[in-house]
Amino acid sequence: MIGALKDLAKRHWPRLRLRTILLAILLFAAAMPGISAIFLRVYENTLVRQTEAELVAQGAALAALAAVQWPGGGGAAGPGPSDHQAPDYYRPEPTSIDLRGSPILPERPPPGPGAAPLDNAAVVMGRALGPVFDRTTQTTLASAVFLDRRGQVVIGEGRGGSLADLPEVRSALGGRPQSVLRRNGDYHPTYSLEWLSRASGIRLHHARPVQVGDQVMGVILLSRSPRALFRGIYEDRGKIALGAAGIFGLLILLSGLVSRGVTRPIEALSAASRDVAAGKGLVPETPSTAAIEIQTLYEDFRVMAQAIDRRSGYLRDFAAAVSHEFKTPLAGIGGAVELLQDHGETMQPEERRRFLENIAADNSRLSQLVTRLLDLARADMARPGADLNVDVAGPIRRAADAAQNDRFQVEVESPPVLPAVGVPAASLDTVLSVLLQNSRQAGAGRATISASAMPAAVVVEVVDDGPGVPAPDRARLFEPFFTTQRAQGGTGLGLSIARSLLAADNATIELLDAPVGARFVVTLPRADLGRDRS
Repeated sequence: MIGALKDLAKRHWPRLRLRTILLAILLFAAAMPGISAIFLRVYENTLVRQTEAELVAQGAALAALAAVQWPGGGGAAGPGPSDHQAPDYYRPEPTSIDLRGSPILPERPPPGPGAAPLDNAAVVMGRALGPVFDRTTQTTLASAVFLDRRGQVVIGEGRGGSLADLPEVRSALGGRPQSVLRRNGDYHPTYSLEWLSRASGIRLHHARPVQVGDQVMGVILLSRSPRALFRGIYEDRGKIALGAAGIFGLLILLSGLVSRGVTRPIEALSAASRDVAAGKGLVPETPSTAAIEIQTLYEDFRVMAQAIDRRSGYLRDFAAAVSHEFKTPLAGIGGAVELLQDHGETMQPEERRRFLENIAADNSRLSQLVTRLLDLARADMARPGADLNVDVAGPIRRAADAAQNDRFQVEVESPPVLPAVGVPAASLDTVLSVLLQNSRQAGAGRATISASAMPAAVVVEVVDDGPGVPAPDRARLFEPFFTTQRAQGGTGLGLSIARSLLAADNATIELLDAPVGARFVVTLPRADLGRDRS
């Protein structure tokens, strides 16, 4: 089951860049303090609004009770069933306090002197509400004050005094309930971290009118400290723990993203590089969950490993071929020298001359091999030229003039104007000379050099009327030291040198089928189109 889930994740894993992964992690780490601060502020504001909602509910219940039982004009005749169906019958009261925007007023002052005697109906209602206030405050812990229609205290501290100047009381006397925030004079910090809570030193006040009919007959004034931030956190510790677990899970997810996208692929590639260096391992498959840069690194490493493997094989084969090519003339020279040393005085002049000619021929072959090997080394180490702009007609004309004689004719077929190519003229001279020399050594009597322009290249063809290349030899024709003209002095390095010189400038050479003779096609990149010189 777990394996199936891993395979599914690999198939649908998005291709991410390394900088995207790191940016996501850094942004998350940088945002955590801000997220925590926002969470605390939002949570604290929620606690304050919850306290306001509780005061609104308590005040609505007490005001409704007072309105129904008001002496001489109560609401005994309640709403009928049809009133409940009215669209505006239910009027939920939203909270209005916001810690970020609501002003914090000074501490509620003590009641001032009353301007008139207390309203008799309010006094009678106060006697009835007194026990109700006591019972409700035992549970809600809210301070409750009952005011008459002039804003004078009927129930509460400072009986007979006036609170009519308070903005929340004035709003309630006007028929509009209002909640305000005031400083709590009795607050004294208990814990060192309470400064983090803005609501610690405030108290919420809610004034609600007691309406009998259309008249405001009194005000219920409630106040209570909001639930403290740290106490709220303790009481909601389960929910907060769930949120912390979610953040921890997100961190694990990001860690897995880093592990699968960066760490594990790099570790696997590091182990593979050691195995490849020891010659006992292969480059692993590119992980689909790795970052794009890591995937590119895998592909580049695979290309490099393949190039190293090809180069190592080339060097092994090259060393074996060089050893073989040098062994034959060296053995001939050594044998001839030994015979001359042992029997030189008794040999006939013709025999000594023959052995000396053999030594000279083998020495000439060795010199030619050394020269060709140096040419091949220079060709293999060749680097692309910069800003080359070569007219191919010049090398074609020079190669044709140098190769033709009475027994070998070279014909040139080329348009008057050809695009310039991005290959050095010296390389073109060498390549064309090798092809014409091979044609002449193979027994051809005529060769044709033709050139034509293509959209992205200039194509040069060399076709001769010789015997051609046998089918079994076609696959090995460009291998070093492979030649069918060894008796005529061939070294088997000419075509290898030509291919290496052309490859350095992104040009190619290949042998194609021809009705008669051999047909070589050289494709040269055009200089006016630009090319990759990396």
